[in-house]
Amino acid sequence: MFHFLAETPDEPALTGHDSGLITINVDEADDATREARRAQMHEPYRTLLGHFRHEIGHFYWTHLVEQTNWLMPFRAVFGDETEEYSQAMDRYYAQGAPADWPKSFISEYATMHPWEDWAETWAHYLHIVDALDTAHHWGVHLGGRNRSVAARSVQAEPVSDAVFRHVLVRDWLPLSQFLNSMNRSLGQKDSYPFVLPDAVINKLALIHQVVNAKPLIVASH
Repeated sequence: MFHFLAETPDEPALTGHDSGLITINVDEADDATREARRAQMHEPYRTLLGHFRHEIGHFYWTHLVEQTNWLMPFRAVFGDETEEYSQAMDRYYAQGAPADWPKSFISEYATMHPWEDWAETWAHYLHIVDALDTAHHWGVHLGGRNRSVAARSVQAEPVSDAVFRHVLVRDWLPLSQFLNSMNRSLGQKDSYPFVLPDAVINKLALIHQVVNAKPLIVASH
């Protein structure tokens, strides 16, 4: 369920997820407001679609990971989500992200807590597979006549972890570089101003596995 709220002088509207309810601050639809917040929070990228995909990631974590056999693989890659969230949030806003965060995380905000790392990475997973799918259906070719952008990660049949990693390197990296170059040619900011280190690729690959896993198995306690 989605809840769209507007801020008032007496009550802020906070974008977030709580027990299946996704709240979106409608002010984020205003370009000037969103850009001001992006600059204030030192973010390279902030979009309304990104908010939707991030918060949906929290929703799907409770349905695809929590109380399933994916919980331990999640912890091995993202960390222990039982860390007190409020303390992690206070620490993040007081100290910021670690200096070496680009080696292991997709964004500074992802360093706050494993739940936020999952949600940030989930949003990027959706960005990537959506962009690859769009490029594939438009017949985009990069790097030569016989090298097409094949959105293998969104095929009807699940693909292996190894194939997904291959698609990231073979298709997404050159496609994102092309999109960034086109934006610069038009005087715009990079459309995808992010780097994917090995640790983030591992996280994306785990999300890909979780999304394509059938059936879900409830973990025993």
